[in-house]
Amino acid sequence: MKTTLLSMFCLIAACAMAGNYEVSSPNGKVKVVVNTDEAVKWSVSYSGQTVLQPSVIDIQLRQGKKTLGLGQVGKVAKYQVESSFKNPFYKKAEISDVYGQLLMYTNQKFTIEVRAYDDGAAYRLISSNTKPSLVVNETAEFSFADDYQAFVPYVNDNRGGERYCYSFESYYDEAPLSKMFCDSLAITPLAVCLPGGMKAIVMDAGVENYPGMFVKRAKCEEVKGEKLVAEFAPYPLAQEIGGYDRLNLVPTKRADYIAKLDGRQSLPWRAVVITERDADILNCDMAQRLAPACRIADTSWIHPGKVAWDWWNNCNITGVDFASGMNTNTYLYYIDFAAKNKIEYVIIDEGRSGKESLMDDLSPEIDLPRVIAHGKEKGVGIILWSSWRNLIGSNPLNDIKVTDEVMKHYADMGIKGFKVDFFDRDDQQVIASAYKIAESAARYHLYLDYHGLKPFGIQRAYPNIFNFEGVKGLENSKWEPRVGDGPLHNQPRYDVTAPYLRMLAGPMDYTPGAMMNAMKDSFFGNNDHPMSQGTRVHQMAMYTTFEAPLQMMADSPTKYMQNQECTDFIAQIPTTFDETVALDGQLGEYIVIARRKGTTWYVAAMTDWTARDLAIPLSFLGEGKFSADIFADGANAMKEATDYKHTKQTATCQDQLKIHLSSGGGWTGIFRKQ
Repeated sequence: MKTTLLSMFCLIAACAMAGNYEVSSPNGKVKVVVNTDEAVKWSVSYSGQTVLQPSVIDIQLRQGKKTLGLGQVGKVAKYQVESSFKNPFYKKAEISDVYGQLLMYTNQKFTIEVRAYDDGAAYRLISSNTKPSLVVNETAEFSFADDYQAFVPYVNDNRGGERYCYSFESYYDEAPLSKMFCDSLAITPLAVCLPGGMKAIVMDAGVENYPGMFVKRAKCEEVKGEKLVAEFAPYPLAQEIGGYDRLNLVPTKRADYIAKLDGRQSLPWRAVVITERDADILNCDMAQRLAPACRIADTSWIHPGKVAWDWWNNCNITGVDFASGMNTNTYLYYIDFAAKNKIEYVIIDEGRSGKESLMDDLSPEIDLPRVIAHGKEKGVGIILWSSWRNLIGSNPLNDIKVTDEVMKHYADMGIKGFKVDFFDRDDQQVIASAYKIAESAARYHLYLDYHGLKPFGIQRAYPNIFNFEGVKGLENSKWEPRVGDGPLHNQPRYDVTAPYLRMLAGPMDYTPGAMMNAMKDSFFGNNDHPMSQGTRVHQMAMYTTFEAPLQMMADSPTKYMQNQECTDFIAQIPTTFDETVALDGQLGEYIVIARRKGTTWYVAAMTDWTARDLAIPLSFLGEGKFSADIFADGANAMKEATDYKHTKQTATCQDQLKIHLSSGGGWTGIFRKQ
């Protein structure tokens, strides 16, 4: 990491004009004003246009019988910072971190750190209190000037009826802010459509030892315009096994505070990403910039890749002389398939172990040492499923002893990692537990895939965490109901919405790769023989579009072997990249993106149910000739979703490709330098 401090000057609060402190982004477009006349409020503008009206920043602490607030601002320091850092497990190899910074010191031992980036603004509170304290509440507001259209991901499937227990998987309600339900929580990132095609996306980042942020609409009579306010899960005091299939730990009693602070601590960032052009959201690094730096000194053992997955396809393989299912022969077969197709990992999902332990009630149908040994011989690693509560011994406050025992046991056996499922909370206990698990896994050189959580910054601190679910991924097709003449949910529209919003927070375990594809009129949910909405190439384009260092291949070996040329193409696409170029796109409508690994470019386009004709300029290729391997929707894809056209051609940076995307369609190509 390199950092250059370009300029610094200090201000004294008494000398500031009208209690206003300003900081601007390097290009001068984003300006943040913090006013301290009565309450501390921040406002944000972009090229003179209001993004956020004055919005309150505050916190309430309790130390014994003493109550503390944010306090009065005293000294203020202002900086311009140029910085960058490397991350080989991301969509680009190096991340620029350049911003204007405001540091405001209060008489209650808080620092308000404000940053103005060219593509947004953020602030966080830093406590210098050395005494233990309780955070009764934090006030974070996002006040908008008018009743703008928004993309709102509501919390709508609580575990055990508990308000803050949720899988973080939400479709997007598209409606004006005034139509938001005042009594309902939403997760972030949440997009607000500003005038002139601009977008403002509310999110949190860098969460550690603190709860994640929900948002809700403020009561109408409280605001002029429309305002979102933060809400945080209170600290759990008691919990019980329950929720979905008794896989969760559901709080039964919560405290009248949201967090315990043992001393000095930086609180999470509250951020708003601002873009004039929707496509630029696809290449925004805000979550990475605001995350804690990598804490693993030697990352040479971390190897992202693809994984053959058993659960979505229900272990449905044919043409073999054994009964397929969760058994040794099936996983030996998956390993052989993975090795033949250069897929790095195989996952054994739920069902190998009992519901109460990862060490007991193990399935006699799976000879795990034999499976691991066969994988090692073939160069294929094995990843195991686990529920969160089993991995921690049903105690979020444990001293990591149970987790360490499990990690060491399976690492010694040769396992490569764990898919940890059913967190379904992000209160302070769960966030702290997620860090403990990551640290333990890193000690034993194990990878992690977190489900029931959205990314919150830990993925930069611990890059052995490859994926996060928290997305309405392909699994939902297994139980998607039909309403009238088609599926209830518009999955292709979601597929070109989530990369702008959910993926802004970090990698997402969407689990793409369906080889059974259907248009609206022929789609139906089927748990044992699932299919996807949209075309075959729509699914293939996901491997370049969706960020996931551990990218799933969700369908069965049989389906992939029956569609070998599609499989050969998918298997070549890396899961991390050196460079990303966002070419074109519109939130909720379509995406065109290019990513580079070495000298090879991977390009993809996806659309919703609207067919489109697009032009892709290839100027990003650079000098020289490239051989292009291209999959496009077939001439009859709008009737038969599996129809595609596979072509090869040469290309240069002077070329422009004209492509057609069928309804629910896609396009994807690999460009290799000759």
